[in-house]
Amino acid sequence: AEHAPEGKRGLFTSWIQLTATLGFFLSLAVIYLTRHAMTAESFGAWGWRVPFLVSVLLLAISIYIRLKLEESPVFAEMKAQGKTSKAPLTESFARWGNAKLVLMALFGATAGQGVVWYTGQFYALYFLTTTLRLDYENTYLLIGAALLLGAPLLIFFGWLSDRIGRKFIMLAGCLLAVLTYQPIFHGLTLAANPALAEAMTRTPVQLHTGEFHGALDVTLDAASDAARKIIGMKHVYSETDLARNFLNNHGIPFELVPATSGAPLTLTVGGSSVEGFQAKAYEAALAPAGYPRSADLARVDRLKVIGLLFVLMSYVAMVYGPIAAFLVELFPTNIRYTSMSLPYHIGNGWFGGFLPLIAASIVIYTGNIYAGLWYPIGIAAMSVLVSLVWVAETKDKSLND
Repeated sequence: AEHAPEGKRGLFTSWIQLTATLGFFLSLAVIYLTRHAMTAESFGAWGWRVPFLVSVLLLAISIYIRLKLEESPVFAEMKAQGKTSKAPLTESFARWGNAKLVLMALFGATAGQGVVWYTGQFYALYFLTTTLRLDYENTYLLIGAALLLGAPLLIFFGWLSDRIGRKFIMLAGCLLAVLTYQPIFHGLTLAANPALAEAMTRTPVQLHTGEFHGALDVTLDAASDAARKIIGMKHVYSETDLARNFLNNHGIPFELVPATSGAPLTLTVGGSSVEGFQAKAYEAALAPAGYPRSADLARVDRLKVIGLLFVLMSYVAMVYGPIAAFLVELFPTNIRYTSMSLPYHIGNGWFGGFLPLIAASIVIYTGNIYAGLWYPIGIAAMSVLVSLVWVAETKDKSLND
């Protein structure tokens, strides 16, 4: 960014942002080819290590590039003048003027950018394979097609941010995600596994339990479950947990509701019901409901799936294409690297990186396959509000300031 000419900083840095999506595409390609080259048993036993071994080559290339990098002209001039920071950590985080910029960048930009990036790529992959039960071959091909179609948009929105500003484009990407994630993922269900959508409408499944004390309580339980998984704590499973896990493992969406009188746990499927948790009784009750074990490939609307995934990728491009230029312009040169590192890595590594785990926990605890989307929707909405109120446009800011 500091090497880019004035007026082209968004365009130049967007090429760097493009590499993350291309890296995801290449990883899918390597895994796809590896799985095709061997049996499922071999891949499970040792083949999964092959992609990691291939990545060693990329590590060597990245180290070589890093060793060849030179300081930017802006920083080199400041260094020659003796104006570099003597205590960058203190100046970045202990002085309110700079710390405020860090918080604005985190909550007004990178947190929303992180969840939109992960939802549009990684969570979409998880949703197709785990929730909609689409086989990995078709999922990889559909995701790969959307990635290739959407990748040029990263360059486009980087270029556009040089003309109309970074803030508006990133804010629009987050706002569109907030408004459309639910209908987009409903559309993916109809396009990739219509039999599942039909079964959910025709024969809804309800789990009546004495452990249900409202939506807020379930949300807190889901958050606690995600936290336990992150730190590796063990969990003692109740009968409701066993029933909930059974339904999730069999790909059965359900609604969690209060217990009926006299029964602490009851499963209802259409007109039939089962008290307590009994795996065989659950299987017998669910069999006539028509919930598919996997997506019917003959009914998958591939063009519609790619179209919806492309829309998700366009949101990724809107928030991610301009973000590097925005962060560089937000902070003063003497503490720029230190200051921008924290919001970028917290926003992407924590808010975004934990998204699949948190969203999956919400889905497991609620039984609603779309409930996990409220996590990225909530974080993106927060970034929209913070950005509107506190974050200023940076497009015309000089890096020498």
